[in-house]
Amino acid sequence: MTCLLCGQHLKNNQTFRNLLLLKKEETSLCFTCSSSFEKIGEEHCPNCHKVGVSTMCQDCQFWCKAGIDVSHEAIFTYNQAMKDYFSRYKFDGDYILRKIFASILREKLRKYKEFQMIIIPLSPGRFSKRGFNQVEGLVEAAGLSYWDLLGKNEELASSSKNRSERLTTELPFFIKDGVTIPKKILLVDDIYTTGATINRVKKLFEDRGAEEVRTFSLVR
Repeated sequence: MTCLLCGQHLKNNQTFRNLLLLKKEETSLCFTCSSSFEKIGEEHCPNCHKVGVSTMCQDCQFWCKAGIDVSHEAIFTYNQAMKDYFSRYKFDGDYILRKIFASILREKLRKYKEFQMIIIPLSPGRFSKRGFNQVEGLVEAAGLSYWDLLGKNEELASSSKNRSERLTTELPFFIKDGVTIPKKILLVDDIYTTGATINRVKKLFEDRGAEEVRTFSLVR
């Protein structure tokens, strides 16, 4: 087996615990590639997991003033290794890379079993060009299912907008006709930047009767 990022051969590195459980360890990255991703540490915004602060950050204060209570969790920081990963996965279409974070996502999302998962969709044009939804790929690689309740109109990609544009752009998402709104929802996206997308979608579901909406992303 080889590392999905660099192609280096992976050694069979069974842990003692896995041997006792007769369970094969899931490994798709070599040690060097795996250690290049930086997990969010203990010091972060309590609302959105932004690193480097220990109290409510500026972005969350903005959403609080807008009447949105941010309740977000993320795993990794958006460092250079993560930028390179998403460049290959999302923009180069290296779809096999969806498997890299499957194990950790499955473990992290396990505690949300009382919530119905909903992923942030792509617009039809973006989906046609890319050929897949990167969030859907991450979730399905982790062996998890989601409710298909959201649609998205055509607009400029979020990655092409600056901070001010992200915060002021009209929301392009909509809840599909005839769907039942779950009482507890977990909204899942790949990257949380200002929260403009996921927090406004959160408000959209709250306005439609959802009792509790939390949000989650692989990266903050």
